[in-house]
Amino acid sequence: MNNKLYVGQLSFSVDSNALGDFFSAAGQVTSAKVITDRETGRSKGFGFVEFSTEEEAQKAINDFNGQELNGRAINVSIAKPQEDRKSGGGGRGGFGGGGRGGFRKNY
Repeated sequence: MNNKLYVGQLSFSVDSNALGDFFSAAGQVTSAKVITDRETGRSKGFGFVEFSTEEEAQKAINDFNGQELNGRAINVSIAKPQEDRKSGGGGRGGFGGGGRGGFRKNY
């Protein structure tokens, strides 16, 4: 079922509540989430909106793709499935930093 949408080019002032409110004109929004940076909490400029039906999601694409939200023309499309992510950086099972030297005693 493709009722989850990707929304790009969001103004950094748009939060999850504002995103859900904006898209509710197209149908019943079951979730709306603006993606934020883990460290700063600042918006990354994109988010996801999920509708109760595919028809509502398609209506939202037709109605809102290219429309302005808080001064920016947004991109709206069907969300692609999330790809599996490999854990942490570096070799040795994702614990990072493998093989880049370190403390060495001089005997």
